[in-house]
Amino acid sequence: MSTLPKVAWIGLGIMGSPMSENLVKAGYDVTGHTLEREKLDRLTAAGGTAAASVAEAVREADVIVTMVPASPQVEAVAYGPDGILENARRGALLIDMSSITPQTSVDLAAAAKEKGIRVLDAPVSGGEAGAIEAVLSIMVGGDQANFDEAKPLFEALGKTIVRCGPHGSGQTVKAANQLIVAVNIQACAEAVVFLEKSGVDLAAALDVLGGGLAGSTVLARKKDNFLKRDFTPGFRIDLHHKDMGIVTDAARTVGAALPVGAVVAQLVASLRAQGDGGLDHSALLRAVERLSGARV
Repeated sequence: MSTLPKVAWIGLGIMGSPMSENLVKAGYDVTGHTLEREKLDRLTAAGGTAAASVAEAVREADVIVTMVPASPQVEAVAYGPDGILENARRGALLIDMSSITPQTSVDLAAAAKEKGIRVLDAPVSGGEAGAIEAVLSIMVGGDQANFDEAKPLFEALGKTIVRCGPHGSGQTVKAANQLIVAVNIQACAEAVVFLEKSGVDLAAALDVLGGGLAGSTVLARKKDNFLKRDFTPGFRIDLHHKDMGIVTDAARTVGAALPVGAVVAQLVASLRAQGDGGLDHSALLRAVERLSGARV
């Protein structure tokens, strides 16, 4: 019998599926729930167990992980008679790894405390590749003791694992992460269009740029997307649009000016409005191409 905690995993999307499978590989007993039957079949094929509802998944769990798109989905699975808070046992640890507003995390922690359920907000960065390779950055908000308890589980999912402060802090750091990533992708996209219109060998240019101060994880991860115009979603524009809304709203609340971030947020929104919301966020290249007169 495994001495590892029993895990309920809610949300088996682009990130959630490989993350839950990495827990199975690490020896955890994982019971998962999602709305898509094929994702449940994928989990069972990997050695996990499928549950027909949130309530069924969480009832016997020591640790509950949620990995869903946004605040409304977190609230939908957490609250109500069929939700986590009404069906998880007292003393369970709820780890929300979704990217949501900091206030949603604070409110969830307060509501869960009334039910005797502990909470960490623990959003991640690294995209689909980071999830598959278990090298995610995990930024955590919540009590130190709960963080220490969850650390072995986090180590099965990522490499950079940091407690950033009290409830909501992980989400605040994730918002800053998404700001940096979006601005970086936009800069890379503009450079790609500039280089191509100048007649430079793009592959060679990106190689040398990647080796200098212009190099970044974004450029390394997204270089092939730019070169091949392959925008198969690792992280969808729709989700980055949501995240840019979170960071601009949070920045307004604390009185922080984001002049460049605000422009990029509008460019992300524009790309989504043109029907590219389901593409990878490296498709910001398409927006720059349109602005530059290229046929997309």
